[in-house]
Amino acid sequence: MASTVIDLASVRSICQQCGIYNLCMPIGLERGDIDQLDEIIKRRRPIAKGEHLYRAGEDFSSIYALRSGSVKTYLNHVSGVEHVIGFKLPGDLLGLSGISGSHYTNSAIALETSSVCEIPFTQLEDLCQEIHGLQHHIMEIMSREIQEDHEKIAVCHKLPAEARLASILLTLSDRFHHRGYSATEFNLSMSRSDIANMLGLAVETISRLFTHFEEEGLLTADRKHIKLLDIKRLSEIVQTA
Repeated sequence: MASTVIDLASVRSICQQCGIYNLCMPIGLERGDIDQLDEIIKRRRPIAKGEHLYRAGEDFSSIYALRSGSVKTYLNHVSGVEHVIGFKLPGDLLGLSGISGSHYTNSAIALETSSVCEIPFTQLEDLCQEIHGLQHHIMEIMSREIQEDHEKIAVCHKLPAEARLASILLTLSDRFHHRGYSATEFNLSMSRSDIANMLGLAVETISRLFTHFEEEGLLTADRKHIKLLDIKRLSEIVQTA
């Protein structure tokens, strides 16, 4: 996919000045290391809603740091059925699944207008040999993604429907809080259909559960805007399932 790269000579938005720097890159880099990292990063034009960052099967060349917006990752089965893997928020890295081979193994599509930093992997590998701790940090991120995938599998296979939805709402709450946003009020850029797909439930079930949670005073939902009213009770739903 063609990309437009911003001229770094005229726009020096270095990593350290980025609001998500501490989320996607290691803390404690020396200024010279930051400059080296900044030199290989490509600031792409904003990605429009519905636009792919990459598709499964495409040649792997870069990983991406999501700076703003949100992105859905998914797989297409041979039958053509889409399976949602997850939802990426600012500070998350994308494309890591392509590191083990020569192609991306899943697809990534913007759920809203989003911006990313593209990091050419070959250059990043070279830089890892020069910057202490960078390679270890990337390995930590990959390990965390594997753990999150295992947790999703556990949620989808072991918990009842009510606990599955409560779990994803609590996970999003924690992720938003970690990024400096409200833990109780946020927008769900993902559709009810996508949430149902990832949790292995019917769309009708998700809609019914949102209504049930509202009636129980656990949350309010105004289209995509969610306000969690009782995080403690949502946690109890998951813990007692």
